[in-house]
Amino acid sequence: MGITHWDDVEKRRNERGQMAGTWSNLGSAAGSYRCGVTRIELAPGEMPTPAHVHGEAEETFYVLGGSGLTWMDEQAYEIRAGDCIVYKNFNEAHTIRGGDEGLDVLAFGAREYFTSSELPRGGSMWSITGWIEVHDGHPWDREPELVWPEPEAERPATIVNVADVEPDVVGGRRRRYLGAAAGSRWTGLTHIESDAGTLSGPPHVHSAEEELFVVLDGDGTLELWPDHRQPVRVGSVVARPPGSGVAHAFRAGEGGLTLLAWGTREPNDICWYPRSKKMFWRGVGVIGRIEELDYWEGEELE
Repeated sequence: MGITHWDDVEKRRNERGQMAGTWSNLGSAAGSYRCGVTRIELAPGEMPTPAHVHGEAEETFYVLGGSGLTWMDEQAYEIRAGDCIVYKNFNEAHTIRGGDEGLDVLAFGAREYFTSSELPRGGSMWSITGWIEVHDGHPWDREPELVWPEPEAERPATIVNVADVEPDVVGGRRRRYLGAAAGSRWTGLTHIESDAGTLSGPPHVHSAEEELFVVLDGDGTLELWPDHRQPVRVGSVVARPPGSGVAHAFRAGEGGLTLLAWGTREPNDICWYPRSKKMFWRGVGVIGRIEELDYWEGEELE
């Protein structure tokens, strides 16, 4: 089905040196494929990871509650509920820290699969430019203490708040493209508010793009084309892997529905809309209407 609830996902407490935090692997619990979403809950003053940079994965954080700081290349910036923070790959080293009321965030990102081969008998492995000696223990044990400066008065363009992003309004639906507003390049995060009975968007299915959804407010149903319905509520997490062949959409309940939609931007993706029989080729920006035929219609078999 590809659905779970964050209350049903095991929380993992991680404490190591200067680092501490409580983690919930929501994406894997919902059945995500190559991408993930993790909930990180921090008590005041806690920092979940060392400052780090990703080679392939672009990370997007959404602050569910509380407040705190984000550290980016020797500078600190305040973050609060409703903020979207984009950490670009091959860019700034970054981490976060809980403020006086703690900090509760969702971390979205693609999973990196580092291509390497290990030689267990010799305790070494290949890297891109040479080889690496494998050590026992954990690399965080070698981290020097991170000193947090006073936060800067002006935040960078990679931090935006949902209240400051102009919505795209269609009928009873309001979409705010938070990831794009914060400068995301390879992924997207959209904040969607739907009035009672309104669909989050037309039912659709992707060939290459993976999508993850987290319900923030209200309730409704996940609709899988053509006739499956699954209730969702605050804390529901839905994974839609690519190539499922099953179109999806969300319909808001009586109190409306607010959710986050995160997805990869795959240039080779093809999106199919079964109700209108339209097809979207994302890489070239072309939309067309498809005539449905039998697979063998018009084919000569002799």
